Amino acid sequence: MTQADVSGVRADSASTGFEADALVDEVATTQWGCISPSVYETGRLVSIAPWLVDHAARVAFLRAAQRPDGGWGQPGGYALAPTLSASEALLASARRGDATAAEPAGQGLDRLMTWLAGATPLRAAELPDTPAIELIVPALIDLVNSHLDTLAARPIAGLDRFTGVRLSAPSGMDDLTLRSIRAALNAGAPVPDKLLHALEVVGPIAGNQPVRPAAIGGVGASPAATAAWLTNHPAAPTATALGYLEAITRHHGGPAPSVIPIAPFERAWVLSLLIGAGFPLGRTDRLVAALAAPLGPAGIAGGDGLPLDADTTSVTLLTLAQLGAAQPLDSLSAFETDTHWCTWPGERTPSTTTNAHVLEAFGHHVATHGGAQARNRTVVGKLTEWLCGQQRPDGSWLDKWHSSPYYATFCCVAALHRYGRLAGGAAADPVGVLRRAIRWIVDTQGVDGAWGRWHGTVEETAYAVQTLLLTAALDETGAHAAAVDGLAYLTAAHGRQPDPALWHDKDLYAPPRIVRAAVLAAFRLAGPTHPLTHGNSFALPTD
Repeated sequence: MTQADVSGVRADSASTGFEADALVDEVATTQWGCISPSVYETGRLVSIAPWLVDHAARVAFLRAAQRPDGGWGQPGGYALAPTLSASEALLASARRGDATAAEPAGQGLDRLMTWLAGATPLRAAELPDTPAIELIVPALIDLVNSHLDTLAARPIAGLDRFTGVRLSAPSGMDDLTLRSIRAALNAGAPVPDKLLHALEVVGPIAGNQPVRPAAIGGVGASPAATAAWLTNHPAAPTATALGYLEAITRHHGGPAPSVIPIAPFERAWVLSLLIGAGFPLGRTDRLVAALAAPLGPAGIAGGDGLPLDADTTSVTLLTLAQLGAAQPLDSLSAFETDTHWCTWPGERTPSTTTNAHVLEAFGHHVATHGGAQARNRTVVGKLTEWLCGQQRPDGSWLDKWHSSPYYATFCCVAALHRYGRLAGGAAADPVGVLRRAIRWIVDTQGVDGAWGRWHGTVEETAYAVQTLLLTAALDETGAHAAAVDGLAYLTAAHGRQPDPALWHDKDLYAPPRIVRAAVLAAFRLAGPTHPLTHGNSFALPTD
């Protein structure tokens, strides 16, 4: 299969080129980034900061986002944190006298009782590997139980059935780590960098911590953490923090995203996707300046207030190199372990996509400079071996930063296909691994031409199509037809359905600009124009 073979189903080159240019303009100048609102984070603001502007709109958002079964969020274990947060927030509102909050709070509690104390209670092993979940769940259960404990003395109409009831943690989870962290902070220990993003879990003592907000005003790039810190903090340093919260909530009409700002992360991912698909980018000097400005000797964070990480650092370094402004890769050394690269030191579980991105950064250097640095070639071999070893028996990969195996598989296949053979030697040849991945993608396509973990989505289909097109030379059986059907689905569906929340933070979120870049990249890889998608236009979000 060649690129020309699938040219019959893609957006025309002029249209996609225009949309890519517009998208590049957006990410080149954004200060915040674009991200969907979060049920978890909005619930925390309702509970912690009822004094914040647009409080009623946040309560209304929680009520509107509730599922018919009483829960919130995506299926399975992904629903626990947002359902706990929303239920606790509505309980708090009901206790403050909001009569409209009691019914949805009760429905949420019914769902939580089913999950945590039903015939087949949820186990900790079934929960997703999302940031700080081992702290968030016990903290929220403690808060919900504190509300339930008051019902006997202070009953709330419609919630009498919960008098004397308490929630239990999922089997295999406890609050020992949370209690240890709270005790350490009470004793004067500094707040670990990783904890800042979820500082709200420590409770009222968050406001006593000697934390300096980031320049943009937030604590840990989190509205909830910022509100928790602001609640009890002296007035002098709070103006920028309050401004941060008000800017975010007003932009979203009340609700808040779980991580903001994300400009460095968003910028690097969008540009990397477009460059990887072959889009020519103009005015590269401004892109280089935007990418390099927050990059320091130790790397870069995904947003102002987050810790430095190997993922954003590697994608930024790769993109700079692709734009002709290569920087030293030394900052990635701090994230190296004996077998792989960590996203940041001390993480609980490794990330396949972080390692795929590090492989691309080092692989691009080897491909560009040949054997000039034997160390980089050794890194390529090490990462290739590790990534191949992480492939699941069905041919896919999973990752800690995204709920869909199609994203993780795309990242790993792209890195291994482009650079996996540069280290040399039979052990470093990933062709068999790539073929298994292609076979899995072909076999899991839906009848409508889409791919998706729970149902077919534009984002996941874009990753699957890119994977097939990048590896077209392997000519796997069925890959051509699958790519054609996937492109037809993208042409028909893109811009006509909301982007589902698939990316991992404290709950799931959608980054619309990155999704659009993925779709544009899929069309670009498909080759020349075709009348089927002539004139297709893609609406882009604004900050």
